[in-house]
Amino acid sequence: MFICIPAKSRAWALVLFVGLLPSLAQAWWNEDFQQRTRIVFNTSAAGLETRESLTGVTVPLRLHSGNFDFLGAKPDGSDLRVVAGDDKTPLRFSIERFDGANELAVLWVQLPAVAPGSDKNVVHVYAGNPQAVAEPAGSNVDAGAVVDVRFSDKDGLARDAAGQLAPPAPFTAEPNGLIAGGARLAGTAVRWAATERVGAAAGGAYVVSLWAKPDTAAGTLFQQGPLALRLDAGKVVLSLGPTTVAGGTLPAQAWARLTAVVGAGKLQLIVDGVVAGQADLPAAAPAIAGEVEMGAGFAGLIDALQIATTARSADWLRFERAAQAGDAKLVASTTQTKDGAAAEGGGDAGYLGILFRSLTLDAIIVMVILGVMFVIATWVMVDKTLMVRRVARDNDGFMASFRAARDVMQAEGTARHPHSPLARLYDAGVRELGKRQIGAGHPQGRVLSGASLNAVKAAVDADMVRENHKLNDWMVLLTIAISGGPFLGLLGTVVGVMITFAAIAAAGDVNVNAIAPGIAAALLATVAGLGVAIPALFGYNYLASRIKTLSADMQAFVDEFVTRVAEGELAR
Repeated sequence: MFICIPAKSRAWALVLFVGLLPSLAQAWWNEDFQQRTRIVFNTSAAGLETRESLTGVTVPLRLHSGNFDFLGAKPDGSDLRVVAGDDKTPLRFSIERFDGANELAVLWVQLPAVAPGSDKNVVHVYAGNPQAVAEPAGSNVDAGAVVDVRFSDKDGLARDAAGQLAPPAPFTAEPNGLIAGGARLAGTAVRWAATERVGAAAGGAYVVSLWAKPDTAAGTLFQQGPLALRLDAGKVVLSLGPTTVAGGTLPAQAWARLTAVVGAGKLQLIVDGVVAGQADLPAAAPAIAGEVEMGAGFAGLIDALQIATTARSADWLRFERAAQAGDAKLVASTTQTKDGAAAEGGGDAGYLGILFRSLTLDAIIVMVILGVMFVIATWVMVDKTLMVRRVARDNDGFMASFRAARDVMQAEGTARHPHSPLARLYDAGVRELGKRQIGAGHPQGRVLSGASLNAVKAAVDADMVRENHKLNDWMVLLTIAISGGPFLGLLGTVVGVMITFAAIAAAGDVNVNAIAPGIAAALLATVAGLGVAIPALFGYNYLASRIKTLSADMQAFVDEFVTRVAEGELAR
């Protein structure tokens, strides 16, 4: 059955649909949560390009001051929730680190699917619900891993999140691993007892991955039975029984993702997502079993040891490596609020929101001081501008009266021109003449001697100095703002940059999304310092020029006043 809808109705329906698009795009999983961080994994040509669909990839989600409001979340992170890109499907996750004081957190989540060539691979981390209770802890989110050791245990025991390597092995904890915590090794191996599930039959699939940052060029990184991954003169060597594969040279003091792949009749060594070497396995390849040993004779750091018994493709391993390294081409993150005010892509308010949320305590203190300086400088500029205008106006009125008076003693003074320093100098001169019985009401014909005239001028000059002090009063506050504002701002920037890099080192996250907000927020202190100094500089120069003119007018008036007194009939 065909239903005919009038053209006008269709037009209104289209308008309504377009109007609803923003609300559809800003769907919200649960109204009780006030914020979310949107994390995008870009597998297009502009990001980390992949050519196949991936499933079951476990990735760390890094939260920091640039993409997450820690003040709006619960102090222990118990209100965190991870939801798929459809904003409907909650995902299992585990928290490796949540440090509200330093505003750093790392969550692990298994992505249900990753589409190739797409920038729409999205997950959301929700927070900001005071009533939320913590999710069950300790579950392994990587369903494909039989071993998952992250080395973030504060008690110094390396626990397997998959629960297969038990009991946990003691190790030396390093708080600043690549992802969160790591293991620092100095030649002594970390060992876990043999278990039935951790191993592979002859010819079976087996994938071992770990991050390594060597201090030296030799040592065994991983060994289980006939399978060994080691460094020999800086070169990575993988062996399974008699079969050996050598990869490229591994530089010291640099993190590298090393993966050993056994399966499909081949032995592969993958370094940082790229196949560094491979060899065919004999038909009688040995089985892999026995205790798991890590770090014998090796000095350096190791992080994120994972073992899987399912085949994983080159794209899968390359994506996993980039996600764990925090590759900015792959991972982008933004913070959003429930009202749809997103800090992503292009609003001034969004950018400013990121900057202010990323301010460190020292930068906030500096900004407050600069704010006080700005208010004071503004008050001085406004007050002094109004003052010099009143002074100039009354000076003009007084000078017109003074020059129009035939008798120098009969000009209008401060009674008619209260804001004029010239009128006050005139009144001071008249008082001095009165002390010498010169002027109205005194016997005429009294001669003003040269010494008396000099004394009158000296008294008026002293009053002129005091008038200059009044005109320049508070101007020093502008000079403090001009010279001190940029230095205070620079101090806030330098300390903020130091704190940002220290936090990044503690998190082991070199993603530009983690560094940029802190650096930008630190630079905000310098901008604030310049914002105080530049207006104060313009205001100071304008006021200094006006005050200099008024001072010159006073000097000229004193000379004119004394000249008229000296030439008058009272000074004959």
